[in-house]
Amino acid sequence: MLNKLVTRTENWFFSHRALTLGVLLVLTAVMAFFAVQLRMEAGFEKQMPVGHEYIKTFQQYKAELFGANRITVVVRARNGTIWTKEGLSRLHDVTQAVTFLPGVDRPNMQSLWTPNSFVTEITEEGLRADPVISGAITPESLTPEIIDGIRRGTNQGGFIGQLVSRDERGAMITAELNEMTPDGKTIDYVAFNRLLEKDIRSKFEDANYEIQIIGFAKQTGDIADGASGVLVFCSIALLLTGLAVYWYCHSVRLTVLVILCSLTSLIWQFGALRLIGYGLDPLAVLVPFLVFAIGVSHGVQQINFFVRGLSRGLNVMTAARASFSGLLIPGVLALVTALVSFVTLLLVPIPMIHELAITASLGVGFKIVTNLIMLPVTLSCLKFDQAFAEHADKKRAQRIRWTKTLSFFAKPKASLITIFVAALVFGVSIYESRNRIVGTLEPGAPELRSEARFNRDATSIAGSFDIGLDWISVVMESPHDSCGNPAVADFVDDYTSHMRGVPGVASVNSYSTEIRKINEGQNEGYPKMHVVPIDGGNDASISTEVGRIRGHANADCSMTAVHLYLTDHKATTLKTVLAETKSFDAENHVAGIHIRLAAGNAGVLAAINDELEQSELPMLLYVYLAIVLLVFVVYRDFRAMLACCLPLTIGTFIGYWFMEYFQIGLTVATLPVMVLAVGIGVDYAFYIYNRLTLHLAQGDGIHVAMERALEFEGMATIFTGLTLAIGVATWSFSPLKFQADMGKLLSFMFVTNLVMALTALPALVVLLEKLFPRRSPVRAPGLFAH
Repeated sequence: MLNKLVTRTENWFFSHRALTLGVLLVLTAVMAFFAVQLRMEAGFEKQMPVGHEYIKTFQQYKAELFGANRITVVVRARNGTIWTKEGLSRLHDVTQAVTFLPGVDRPNMQSLWTPNSFVTEITEEGLRADPVISGAITPESLTPEIIDGIRRGTNQGGFIGQLVSRDERGAMITAELNEMTPDGKTIDYVAFNRLLEKDIRSKFEDANYEIQIIGFAKQTGDIADGASGVLVFCSIALLLTGLAVYWYCHSVRLTVLVILCSLTSLIWQFGALRLIGYGLDPLAVLVPFLVFAIGVSHGVQQINFFVRGLSRGLNVMTAARASFSGLLIPGVLALVTALVSFVTLLLVPIPMIHELAITASLGVGFKIVTNLIMLPVTLSCLKFDQAFAEHADKKRAQRIRWTKTLSFFAKPKASLITIFVAALVFGVSIYESRNRIVGTLEPGAPELRSEARFNRDATSIAGSFDIGLDWISVVMESPHDSCGNPAVADFVDDYTSHMRGVPGVASVNSYSTEIRKINEGQNEGYPKMHVVPIDGGNDASISTEVGRIRGHANADCSMTAVHLYLTDHKATTLKTVLAETKSFDAENHVAGIHIRLAAGNAGVLAAINDELEQSELPMLLYVYLAIVLLVFVVYRDFRAMLACCLPLTIGTFIGYWFMEYFQIGLTVATLPVMVLAVGIGVDYAFYIYNRLTLHLAQGDGIHVAMERALEFEGMATIFTGLTLAIGVATWSFSPLKFQADMGKLLSFMFVTNLVMALTALPALVVLLEKLFPRRSPVRAPGLFAH
């Protein structure tokens, strides 16, 4: 049945070559038109896990809490302090410039120059709250006396360490961003980053003042700018791949054809993304080029089969048809497996990963057409003389001498030793990877190198201000009209005090800290009154004042908040803080008060990490289940399932060990790499096992069949693995840290899966055949009679 289907497919495409190639050419031209319109698009909210407990809290209280998507701009004097006319004037001008950036939530901006930065004090008339800088003051009117007054107000208002650095050399401006601009368009973070550089940094930074900028928008923009350099490294990888393919086949035409077919699917992929309304996220920019690597892998297999046919005396048409029919089954099997692997990413309820999964799935799906149909059909249109065939046969004979050594692993005694060593490595890799981290392992922006401007700014700001750049907002829910209930403030105060001693917490600001501060101010600054009042009326009065400060309580105090400013957003830090919160809630439960986790930018990161951790195992199980089912459907043999899957499993856990050793966390950027590694690794196994079944079907014994399969596929597999590994290894020099990490991880995984396919797979095949001898003849899938 399967053979008949392959025969009909082959006959149709090779009988209609002009129509086939013409349709593909028109499709490529149309897709190219749309592909050039594809743009990079990033979004803060599409990184949020849909339906996660933390995200529900974030969305429910978004209007009352600090927004997680904010930018922070610091004006820092290179010499002296910020308390000069020039320094405060520069701060005013930068504040004004930030105010008019697109997407900025203007009422919630804050700096010394905004009216929401006020000082609360007791006067003869009662409690009074005045702005740190009066609305009547302008930069031109600043005098030493006025500047001294601003400085005193900043100290009295508790803004040293918050809006002004501890060394008083820098002053901060914070602004929250809305994803949707007033004209209804989604904010373009790449363009927004260019505005930050043009209208803020370039305009106001000079020899006297430094402008430091951090935040999601800046981070994403810097990643996008660095991602433009991806093309350089991908071009280098493309060049190296092209040279390697030429070395392998000694034909410019075949080399160009392999590259063009893989690039064609890339054009279709970009065009399809544009047609369905998607952009290319900066964190997913590597995915199309990773899928390109899969295309090169399958292209080399086609060239290997085709050239082998020419060297045996077949004409071009017959050799091309043999390549088509001989590799259609293993090729489709490998690509469908890779497709299923990427589709499983849809299990992670994060919109950005959904886009990434669709991007990758489109690319892999198109490979079935470009590499398994377009390439062999085009091959049949080329012409090669006898000299090329003779040279190819000579090169094949030379390579067989190398691949013959691989048959050592298929010998009975050697196979036992190989399986023992593989099992030992498997056990060690499981043990060594047990502590690998889901999430980021570095402070600052882990996608950028430590010396990147963003990370240097982040380090400087974190070291100069008391408020951390990463924070978790914990919500305390209580009954309506709780402003006069001292039990609520006491509970918040107890939690605040408890969290101050938790490792990773730099500082804490909460509903109760604001109550303490105002209570002390209302009592002439008497230190002993820096407490939470026990009188309900007094508590209600002060809570009204707290309500004026966004982020600490809503109107009736049914929601109060604690903001935990963290030293960093490492996965270990987030886990520690969240675990302490849950422990406190369990041990200090108060009726009617409920702790809700968790808003803030670190709360969003914690939700992402949580979903990745929960989704990873089911996702991998689905991938392996898909591989097992596909192998069984094609080969109807449990030996094939074990032989193809076990080496792949060992390679996966060795990859986890590598991530643990080199401190590479599992993130939205690294997750697709591990999935891709599975897709590439199973390619090696399918092509080798498919060739094995042919020789078994021809009556060869297991050892001879394995030896002949390795002779045919061994060199192509080695060549593909090493070529891809060397190509992506060039990414290690990228200015983007996550691209460099991906290059290292991919190179390692390519080589690891290659080694597993050439050692553990042959050993398993022989061992399984010895333990479970076949009772019926083998039927090879596909057509190999050519």
